[in-house]
Amino acid sequence: MTEPYAVPVPRGYRVGAWEVREPIATGAFGSVYTGRRTGDREELPGTAALKFLPTGTGTPRQLTHLRELIEREIDLHRRLRRPRLIRMYESLVVDDPGRPELDGATVLVLERAEGSLSALLAAAPRPDAGPALLAQICEGLAQLHRAGWVHGDLKPANVLLMADGSARLADFNMAAELEGTHAYTPAFSTPDYTPPELLWAEIGQRGRRIRPSADVWAFGVLAHLVLTDSFPLSGATPTARRDAAAAYARGTDELRLSPQLPDSWREIVRDCLARTHEARIGTEALLRRVEAAAGTGRSPRLPRLFPRRRRRRTVIAGAAAATVAVAALGYGISTWTAAGGTDDKGVATYGASELRTDKGVPVQYRKLIVDSAHACPGPDVTPALVAAMLKAESNFDPNLSDPAKHEFGIARWTPAVLRWYMRDDGVPATATPTPPLTPSVSIPAMGRYLCFMAPHLKSGLPGDKRVLLAAAYRTSYSKVNDTGGVPPKYRDYCARVAHYLKEYTPPGKK
Repeated sequence: MTEPYAVPVPRGYRVGAWEVREPIATGAFGSVYTGRRTGDREELPGTAALKFLPTGTGTPRQLTHLRELIEREIDLHRRLRRPRLIRMYESLVVDDPGRPELDGATVLVLERAEGSLSALLAAAPRPDAGPALLAQICEGLAQLHRAGWVHGDLKPANVLLMADGSARLADFNMAAELEGTHAYTPAFSTPDYTPPELLWAEIGQRGRRIRPSADVWAFGVLAHLVLTDSFPLSGATPTARRDAAAAYARGTDELRLSPQLPDSWREIVRDCLARTHEARIGTEALLRRVEAAAGTGRSPRLPRLFPRRRRRRTVIAGAAAATVAVAALGYGISTWTAAGGTDDKGVATYGASELRTDKGVPVQYRKLIVDSAHACPGPDVTPALVAAMLKAESNFDPNLSDPAKHEFGIARWTPAVLRWYMRDDGVPATATPTPPLTPSVSIPAMGRYLCFMAPHLKSGLPGDKRVLLAAAYRTSYSKVNDTGGVPPKYRDYCARVAHYLKEYTPPGKK
């Protein structure tokens, strides 16, 4: 076993009735292994997927968020058993003080899948089985919605494919139970599958309010991708497509579906992608129309989509192997690509209404700073705050290196923490990044982390909330909440941030 497995578990390790066998996939949220049942618990299958989640170790930044996500996933698995949802057989907690890296870890024992829709689309865009797959995916959504739950993160990586070709919805750590017309989920989502109304939704103490219509929008995007190998909203990047979705919702742009979309699916996708949640098709009506378009009154059994597994005695080493394994199986752990940004060195006045142009913010970072702030729907993460923090953290030095504190780059990231915030789709990186850390990765990650913390700060704390966020970046939001403001250790740092925040904010702006 080699890094980058987030939770390294040796082959042959026993937990409950299970013996760990080959590794399957990894991500910052955990690692997945094949498990072989031992003993005589015949109510359990012979093999399963063991998802190890490091709830016994980690920093306060990581654990609060991770435990919330795990609780959501376990709650849904325990309360719902449906044929189109990946099954959880049991959940375990490792009790092994002799192995501190494993002690306290949560283990989800899940149905063993053969592959993911994401891997299938990468290998065979516009698969022949696409309509049948979509019928089963829609059936899974209907099962969730009938039971009063919203998935909250439907995308190809979260659709698993079984050995018999059937599809299962998976990764329920963003799922939430409806309370009337709404549910509440964390402020993370995958931009390409997020409906426009959630791009600027208010994030409260309980997270972001979400409706079943958000899953319907995501299904429309997914259907367009499966059937045409393209997204329904134009743009070369998730950020560009997010902006196109916002323009479409405002009525300043039209929906331009691919001419490759079959006629039988065109109105289905259009009704899923209605501008407002009220105008979108309901799940039950959607299911009937999808099954009709797929050519069956019931979602069909699919042909075998993957070759039979062969026993392998070796594991490819290194980050490349992890990427291959992750692409093959999901369980909520997905592949990653470092965000690549551009400096736009000629845009000296980019974002001038929110970030002064005459106070020394390096031109080459202006677009990254402004766009990183704009990616957060809340009002507290501003371009001036991001710039002020970069000035206080590194004096805008992209090559900063402080190995004694494990901090690197323009935003002084600890690499093990950075991998949680590197991607703009909310999926953690599979591997800990190796310094040097580029501004195109570090600055957007700072914006995403600030956005994550903003709703977790207690209301009524004294002082500018933006400065409190800077303090939380240096320590944690729980430390700021417990202190009742800026902890004494970070007052000098926060005073510098406040100084530059005032300096970089244009006149007339707060």
